[in-house]
Amino acid sequence: MMTKKSALLLAGLLAASAAVASAQQINAAGATFPMPIYQKWFEEYQKLHPDVRINYGGGGSGAGISQLTNGTVDFGASDMPMKDEQIAAMKVKPLHFPTVMGAVVIIYNIPGVSAELKFSSATITGIFMGTIKNWNDSHLAADNPGVKLPGDAIMPIHRSDGSGTTFVFTDYLSKVSPEWKSKVGADTKVSWPVEGLNGSGNQGVAGLVKQTPDSIGYVELIYAIQSKLSYGLVKNAAGTWVKASLEGVTEAAAGAAKSIPDDFRVSITNAPGKNAYPISTFTWLLIPSQFSDAAKEKALVGFLHWMLADGQKDCAGLSYAPLPKAVVTKEEKQISLIK
Repeated sequence: MMTKKSALLLAGLLAASAAVASAQQINAAGATFPMPIYQKWFEEYQKLHPDVRINYGGGGSGAGISQLTNGTVDFGASDMPMKDEQIAAMKVKPLHFPTVMGAVVIIYNIPGVSAELKFSSATITGIFMGTIKNWNDSHLAADNPGVKLPGDAIMPIHRSDGSGTTFVFTDYLSKVSPEWKSKVGADTKVSWPVEGLNGSGNQGVAGLVKQTPDSIGYVELIYAIQSKLSYGLVKNAAGTWVKASLEGVTEAAAGAAKSIPDDFRVSITNAPGKNAYPISTFTWLLIPSQFSDAAKEKALVGFLHWMLADGQKDCAGLSYAPLPKAVVTKEEKQISLIK
């Protein structure tokens, strides 16, 4: 026989199940760079608003843009601003909403080397161009005096999917190396001059570096921290050796925040500033400016307002830098363009 307590428990479970089933479902895909904080945000927002459920599939920035273009998701996410031709190919104009700022770091796995390595722009370019082939190369030795590096061959690891992190990394290389800009360029997918291993998503690259001796790769900062991987200091435009930090990313964005374009499509790699971290970036949600479903529009508008206010408080705990106040103010105004 069912007791009163059991009956109440069952009723509560049924009510909770009904609430989940009737929740407004919003589907999204894209960048893995901000995925840890997006997952936290979507979970937290659902706790506050059980009638809204945001499902985020990741897949990389390229997937986010293509799925939004094809209409298979309600919104996308990318670490690369959409190009003019990509925007022109869409039936509904997308709006770019910066969400957080982060750093792409150089991770490495060199057995027997525990020192914190330094990488100049010329050294990073040389490794991924294939002109620097071994860890004891003279350029790496010059960056790291006193560090005994092995003569082992370097194994570069990059992304296999269309990746905003790849765009940020190659955008940086294109700014510091005319040769890279002319021969390779900046995009979510590029033809790498040197062979290596390919990983899917930031987590895939981090996993490959962790299990591959003498390897090097690039990932968003939180993935290096979570995987307990070494990541190096990078020499910035001012000539300072900088380790990725929230302060360094914030300084990189300081100039852009004052004159950010109305569409928010901006690059902050190789930014000026004594302590600016040079491989920094905004990351964006790509939101259609028009919705045929009024309920989805209302739910997303509510989430955007929450993200720009309460959501920013979660940034530091996951190694992202919060948005500058000037950018938040401009974004709040842009929300009114969603119809």
